[in-house]
Amino acid sequence: MSIQHRCFTTVLALLLISLLHGCCETAPRTASVIGSRPLFDGNTLNGWQGLVGNPYSRAEMSSEQRLEAQEQADLHMRKHWSIDEATLIFDGHGSHLCSIESFGDFVLELEWMIEPGGDSGIYLRGSPQVQIWDIQQHPEGSGGLYNNQQGASLPLVAADLPPGQWNHFRIEMRGVQVTVDLNGQRVVDAVALENYWRRDLPIPGRGPIELQSHGSRLQFRNLTIQP
Repeated sequence: MSIQHRCFTTVLALLLISLLHGCCETAPRTASVIGSRPLFDGNTLNGWQGLVGNPYSRAEMSSEQRLEAQEQADLHMRKHWSIDEATLIFDGHGSHLCSIESFGDFVLELEWMIEPGGDSGIYLRGSPQVQIWDIQQHPEGSGGLYNNQQGASLPLVAADLPPGQWNHFRIEMRGVQVTVDLNGQRVVDAVALENYWRRDLPIPGRGPIELQSHGSRLQFRNLTIQP
């Protein structure tokens, strides 16, 4: 075998090893994507309910009181939240839409759209909130942890598209720390979400996802979660 032939064979073998190594490295990322599941099925309000109080006031209710309050909240919720073309629509009245399931650590992705002057947010473990509002009125932009008093509350950059256009959130929660990407830009980087309900305590270890109502028409779609 000539020297040139042996060199070619060696280079080819190294290339094959490199390709195989690259394939092995991508496997965990593929598994991560598969771990996501819909939080909204696109057709029904299955898995969602109306808001009853807050995590602490709910805990103080008896089971009978919670059941009665939940029935009333669900009736009220269904008057104001509807579905059209795989999109959750809030008419601007009523109260929050809450996941029935509780979550600890997770990656939540969703798209949202507001109208001019709109104001909303995403409650994590039942705690406010990742802010949503009209960038034309709030040039600092959406995505910040609005209710924080000690830690950062404003986003790092303004990454919103204007009202009437769809925006995309990727929200990651690990322990009490929250990271938010808005339209592909990092706007919150591992900031602790403070407990709005009990300032002297960390937020609960588990709780629902809530889509906040704030007196304006809202739309949400493509909600997925990876616990």
